[in-house]
Amino acid sequence: MKAIQVAQYGQAEALQLKDVPDLKPNEDQVLINVAGSGINPIDWKILSGAMKQFIPLPLPYTPGVEVSGTVAAVGKNVSEFVVGDEVFGFIGIVGGYATQALSTADRLARTPKTLSLQKAAGVPAAALTAWQALHEHATIQAGQTVLIHGGAGGVGSFAVQLAKLAGAHVIATSSAKNHDYLRSLGADQVIDYTSARFEDTVADVDTVIDLVGGETQARSWSVIKRGGVLVSPVSPPDAEKAREQGVSGKNFATRSDGRQLAEIAALFTAGKLRLEAEVVPLSEVVDAVKQSWSGHTRGKIVLDVNR
Repeated sequence: MKAIQVAQYGQAEALQLKDVPDLKPNEDQVLINVAGSGINPIDWKILSGAMKQFIPLPLPYTPGVEVSGTVAAVGKNVSEFVVGDEVFGFIGIVGGYATQALSTADRLARTPKTLSLQKAAGVPAAALTAWQALHEHATIQAGQTVLIHGGAGGVGSFAVQLAKLAGAHVIATSSAKNHDYLRSLGADQVIDYTSARFEDTVADVDTVIDLVGGETQARSWSVIKRGGVLVSPVSPPDAEKAREQGVSGKNFATRSDGRQLAEIAALFTAGKLRLEAEVVPLSEVVDAVKQSWSGHTRGKIVLDVNR
C-alpha cells in the first residue's frame, strides 16, 4: 500500500509518499480500500508538533482522521458491514492519507449516494463537529439565533446548514467572497469580518459557534444574551468571562460516532445537506495541506489517494 508518512514534525514539506506494508484487520476492525481522505485542521496541528504533548505519536506516522472507500475485509466480530460496502468515517486521529485504512465498525456509516465516493471523505469530521456543537453542546432550538464564526470553512459550512435545518436564524461571519456561498447554504445574515465588527451589528444571540478562537472569541461574549452559550471546538472559552456575562462557555473534542454519521448521510440522501469540496491527487498533498493551513479554504479539501 501507499501512505503519506511524517518522519519528523514541522512544515507540510515533511509529508512524504512511501510504500508501506499492507494492513490487516483485527477481530473488531474493518479494512477499507480508501478512495478519499479529507484534510482537517487537526492534521496540520499535529504535523506542526504543537499537539505532541497531548497526542504523542510514534514516528513515522500517517496523518488523516477521515476516509471514504470500499470495505475490503472485516474481522470476525464485525457484523455491520460486508466486503464491497461503500463507507465513510472519522476513523481516529491518524491513518487516513493512505490507500488502505483500518477502523472499528462503530466509527463508520454507509456513504450517501448523492456524493461521489471521493468527496464523501470530506464529510465525517467536519459534519460531526458541527452536529455535536449544535445539538449536544448548544442544544439548539427552533426560533433561536445562532452566530457562526468561520462560516465558510469545513465545519462552518455544515454548521450553517444544520442550524438552518433546526429552525434557527443563522448569522455567519466570513470574507466577502464567500457571502453568496453562505447565503446559498441558508445563512440569513452574513458579516464581512474584514470590514465590519460583528458586535456592532449583532446582539442578543442565543448561541455562538466559535470556529476561529482568539480575539474573535473574546469579542463574542458581548453579543450573547444572558442564559446563552458559546461553543468552541477550537479553544476553551474563558470561564470568568462566561460568569460575568451570565452565559455558558463550552469546549469539546469531536467524538467519532457512526450512528450520528448515518443520520448525516440520510440528510445528504434527502437533499438537505450539501458539500463543497475540492478533490486533489495524493501526490499534491504538500500544497493541499498548505492551503488548509492558510485558514482560508471554502468547504473541504479531499485527497484522491489513488492519484
